[in-house]
Amino acid sequence: MTVEAPVAPDAPDEKIPEDPRALAGAPAAAAQSLLTAEPTLAAEPTPEPIIGVRQLQGGIIEVALPPNREIEGPEARAAGAAVRTLADGLRVPVLLNISGVVGVSAEARQVYAGSIAASAFALVGESPVDRVIAHYLLRSRTETIPAEFFLSRTEALEWLRPYTSEK
Repeated sequence: MTVEAPVAPDAPDEKIPEDPRALAGAPAAAAQSLLTAEPTLAAEPTPEPIIGVRQLQGGIIEVALPPNREIEGPEARAAGAAVRTLADGLRVPVLLNISGVVGVSAEARQVYAGSIAASAFALVGESPVDRVIAHYLLRSRTETIPAEFFLSRTEALEWLRPYTSEK
């Protein structure tokens, strides 16, 4: 089963906004437990980049950062809250897709480096810029959390598999 939780950049810290399209198909109880913010209506709908957070089979949590954006602290904190909710008190492997991200603020980098729910990080990107951003993120991580950069999502998932059983 895959459970998805969208994280909007303008969501208050530690809140996950409601987006019925992204949660379609998720069990009602799981979807309800992930929704903590009230939806807001805009005069003109503008597509907001969303950080996608979902749990894959085997317990790996995938975080997809929106391309063509710099990731800021509030976005990273909201994504971190979603990861902790899905991890349910366990340390789990995290796949962080950074393909096309323009940059990551120092505050967002601190959030990812200070993760208490991650047993390992696999960062996936496609370009030399993605590799530079990954190394920027990895430079600040704690030494107790293994982390690697990959050009292939499949290789990243395979590398994360041994970390799925940590408590």
